[in-house]
Amino acid sequence: MQRKRGLTERQIELLDFLREYQRENGLMPSTREIQNHFGFASQTASMGHLRALERKGAIKRLPNKARAVVFPDDLQRGELVDVPVYGMIPAGMPVEASEMEEERIAIDSSTLGLAAGARTFALRVRGDSMIEAHICDGDTVILELREPRNRDIVAALIDGETTLKRYVVRGRKPYLKAENPDYPDLIPARELIVQGVMVMLLRKQGGRRGR
Repeated sequence: MQRKRGLTERQIELLDFLREYQRENGLMPSTREIQNHFGFASQTASMGHLRALERKGAIKRLPNKARAVVFPDDLQRGELVDVPVYGMIPAGMPVEASEMEEERIAIDSSTLGLAAGARTFALRVRGDSMIEAHICDGDTVILELREPRNRDIVAALIDGETTLKRYVVRGRKPYLKAENPDYPDLIPARELIVQGVMVMLLRKQGGRRGR
């Protein structure tokens, strides 16, 4: 294996792992995931290898941002969007969801394909009502604050409770549709307020899906 930028073979393997993980999942691995992948003795060892890559200019770590490891070349392509993660949203029957911010994730704006100034947030998915749209329990959805279009997947408040479903308009009357035949359509009795439209899906494990 050829050496790049004076990197050791282990550092090259770690750099390749970071790029592959980001390509498949839309964000960087945690230090624990790096530890598990390479069999390091501790997360401290993972941090040591990341610091070595940063000293050699192969990566850049951004302070105070979760999993915020970027490649210098990527910084020339798009601005990083700092997306807040607000608790869980049920992909099942609607319940009251927490709006407390858990963390923030940094995503390249060119990856999201959003207009400048777009407002985004993220929610963790709980449940299986959107399984046929390939949205699984434990995934993270990135949402944009905008008006929905017919068939968009949305986080919505329906009669005071929140859920993740497909937004469907029939005869000018909107309702929410699950992507699982075990769940009924949700027809609002009083109100249906769309809180965000899904623009990206980050897998708990596996690949990333766009809109």
